[in-house]
Amino acid sequence: MLRRVIISRASSHINPFCCPRFYPQTSNFHSTKQLKHDSNKPDPANPISRTLGALSYDFRQLKKRLTMSQAERELEDNTEGDVPYDFPKQCDVIIIGGGAMGSSIAYWLRKRALHGLRVVVIEKDPTYQKCSSVLSAGGLRQQFSLEENIEMSLYGAEFLRNMGEYLSIEGEPQVDPQFHPYGYLFLASEAGADTLKRNSVLQNSLGAKNLLLTPEKLTQNFPWINTDGIELGCYGLQNEGWFDPWTLLSGLKNKAIHLGAEYIAAEAVGFEFKQNPNIEVSGIPAGQYVGLDKLTVRTQSGEERSIQFAIAIIAAGAHSNDIARMAKIGTGPGMLSVPLPVEPRKRYVYCFHSPDGPGLNTPLTIDPTGTYFRREGLAGNYICGRSPELVDEPAVDNLEVDLEYFDQKIWPILAKRVEAFGNLKVKSSWAGFYEYNKFDENGIIGMHPYYHNLYLATGFSGHGIQHAPAVGRAISELIIDGRFVTIDLTRLGFDRIITLEPMLEANIV
Repeated sequence: MLRRVIISRASSHINPFCCPRFYPQTSNFHSTKQLKHDSNKPDPANPISRTLGALSYDFRQLKKRLTMSQAERELEDNTEGDVPYDFPKQCDVIIIGGGAMGSSIAYWLRKRALHGLRVVVIEKDPTYQKCSSVLSAGGLRQQFSLEENIEMSLYGAEFLRNMGEYLSIEGEPQVDPQFHPYGYLFLASEAGADTLKRNSVLQNSLGAKNLLLTPEKLTQNFPWINTDGIELGCYGLQNEGWFDPWTLLSGLKNKAIHLGAEYIAAEAVGFEFKQNPNIEVSGIPAGQYVGLDKLTVRTQSGEERSIQFAIAIIAAGAHSNDIARMAKIGTGPGMLSVPLPVEPRKRYVYCFHSPDGPGLNTPLTIDPTGTYFRREGLAGNYICGRSPELVDEPAVDNLEVDLEYFDQKIWPILAKRVEAFGNLKVKSSWAGFYEYNKFDENGIIGMHPYYHNLYLATGFSGHGIQHAPAVGRAISELIIDGRFVTIDLTRLGFDRIITLEPMLEANIV
């Protein structure tokens, strides 16, 4: 059943499926003046100094709590607010980006380190109206060609199944991701059949469950499919389907806040650097290493403030390269001359009604052209989309929807593959951004090779929402354990960009 507002084709096409949630604004500070740097502040990179700083911070918090008014206590207790009562001047870990990826990292760090790490999340859009996480179709699949992606999706399925346990908060309703386990159905032409077979063998060897289907078997299982031009299909039997991405994002954020993470409604505008003669990096003269020390942010009131950190994490989705350039990645010398190859790519999603379309037995189906569709409820409603060819990539300076793209590039494919889709009506549509990794369309995960205190979690090219739980856990392992523990994601590090060794994924939708 549709839970969204229906918009006519003649009106402005916003995202009616993923209704934005508005967080109360609590951007109140004791002072509007930027505090000057104090040379006596504890060094966040020094464990002893950091411990003393934490004890001092706890004492100040207790003193403040004992002396504040009842109204101030109520403001302090508003954990859904976007700015804490005390704006942080220092933290152990600062995460730039508070979508599903950033919130997963915050959740895992606080879950594992408890009060051992002060975690601050910077999010410029606290309403998430333009957030790629909630503008996605919410798909979950193990049908990838890379082992790492398969394993991350397997864990994503496990996390969704047990989300009520992972993200439960005492006194709050249990979190339900509304997972619909109806599978994915990849269709391949003769040219893609061998690849589909190889991928299926790998997927099943790692614990995924899917089945290869000939055209005859496809017709038996899904009589609404026209198999013209289809050589083979691969149908996911378990742990595949779709879910509500907003529920995952809000659940991760709320639990992270409950565990002590601090969310700041602000935009990152630059880094401050600090020379560290004790660090040596290839290509940099001894004693000349300059590292990251502080992040400058602009609050919603327009005020700029700096936060000193021990570790920074870029999880800013489609805008991650903007943050990376602030750190001189792509503009600096040596290793810093290699840019972060992530850019926004606009993608359209259309909702249509087809009164005679397929019913309950309808997986998320992907045509060899890349055109996909899935059910949305049981009232003849569906959502669909297709990534454009490179020459047809739309401008990314807005989120307007091109309805002609549906008419010219998508509808003919739908009508060919499912006869009933010859009779349909577009009811609504929206657009969002892929954080597109133009190097190899795969995530970039781990420490930057130049900066010892900068980590990356970006570039997932459309499959980030389903990998967010695994990536959050992986980044927490790198920071706390010093290595990947559960899933080895070493091959997805930034080093492959420098050495020009792409990790190509065959199954990008």
